[in-house]
Amino acid sequence: MLNRRRFLQTLSVSLLAAPLVAEGQQAGKVYRIGYLTVPSRETAQGVANSFQLGLRDLGWIAGRNVVVDYRFADSNVERLPDLAAELVRLRADVIVAGANAAVMAAKNATRTIPIVMFLAIDPVDSGLVPSLAHPGGNITGLTLTAGPEIYGKQLQLLKDAFPRVSRVAILVNQAVPSYARASREIEIATRALGLHGRPWKSEILASLTTRSRR
Repeated sequence: MLNRRRFLQTLSVSLLAAPLVAEGQQAGKVYRIGYLTVPSRETAQGVANSFQLGLRDLGWIAGRNVVVDYRFADSNVERLPDLAAELVRLRADVIVAGANAAVMAAKNATRTIPIVMFLAIDPVDSGLVPSLAHPGGNITGLTLTAGPEIYGKQLQLLKDAFPRVSRVAILVNQAVPSYARASREIEIATRALGLHGRPWKSEILASLTTRSRR
């Protein structure tokens, strides 16, 4: 089975290789990659290891022709601006940023250093890029969702696979900037497909989980 995290990281590494190659690989030069992410090192170590393996697959060997400066925010997003600024001061050739908060911190820290995002959600609605077709600026990379419209497509696939389904439970996170638009798209899709959709907010799920453990 394909490891999803490894797959995303391999694609991310392929994307970040482009700006390095574009400036022309100089003999003997050691390139510097800044790696910025929200979780702690312990939590994100598996993803970071996959990232390093992806680099090796493309011929970028840590300590030989590339140095990776890892910065983990320990789940404290308020640390991200300082960590991003530190990577800029280190003169990173490329910054890899995981999750929207890290990408935004990197974006605010530099307009010239290429930024490769991964695990980002709805980058257009979140203000990371003006559009998916023409992101412009210094940001490229991968997203977990192409936009709120994808939720209707997912419900359509569910209905196609299970024609007799009539009720669906939808887990939502109100903290996501695109929550309101996503909710509208889901409501439109459930009505069009004749489904009864119930949004399960994160705090409701937490309450149910707590009760189930008693």
